[in-house]
Amino acid sequence: MAVGNRWPPRRPVRRAANLRTLEFALHTSGLGPVAGVDEAGRGACAGPLVVAACILKPSQVTSLTDLDDSKKLPEPTRERLYRAVTRNALAWHAVIVDAAEVDRIGIHVANIEGMRRAIAGLHSPPGYVLSDGFGVPGLTAPSLPVIGGDGTAACIAAASVIAKVTRDRIMVDLDRDLPGYDFALHKGYSTAHHMSCIDRLGPSREHRMSYRNVAARAGGRPPITADPDRDTLTG
Repeated sequence: MAVGNRWPPRRPVRRAANLRTLEFALHTSGLGPVAGVDEAGRGACAGPLVVAACILKPSQVTSLTDLDDSKKLPEPTRERLYRAVTRNALAWHAVIVDAAEVDRIGIHVANIEGMRRAIAGLHSPPGYVLSDGFGVPGLTAPSLPVIGGDGTAACIAAASVIAKVTRDRIMVDLDRDLPGYDFALHKGYSTAHHMSCIDRLGPSREHRMSYRNVAARAGGRPPITADPDRDTLTG
């Protein structure tokens, strides 16, 4: 081997536009297509956990310029990006883990299992997976956890937008199904107003009874029931 040669060969990592640097490096190293995976609702005490996976096409798309952590984006921008992502993605898939399953297996296990399901549901299998925050064991493709990934990698940001918009729409529907809790307002997170609604009405079947702030307010009352029929979304 000639002096100065290296094996395996290493390609330089060049900065790309629109959070595409990690994806660019993986694609040019022959490891694409690259999927990002992220969740919405981990910190909520009511409603489902929604996990989404997304593979963006390698080409830059102007309509995706504003991609970022969905929590930092105003609702109109998230809705516009949701339409652009689902229209232009190579593949995407969203998994809805209901409150009962979160209670049964725990939020962290539900998150990991949801990420596995979301990746498995992609109709185009990824060559590499970038996950937001922590590793996901059991994937069929190599993967890398990225701290703050939804503000660092476009495919994770795209998955974040899909998960957030999907979950927000579910919570708006639940507000109509279960009036009095104002789910459309707080989206199931533990705000003071949300806690006052539980104090007044008791928990609904969409509340996570394994969460201490919900269980403490149950007072032995049975959950108010509703029966939304949801499982997965895909594209």
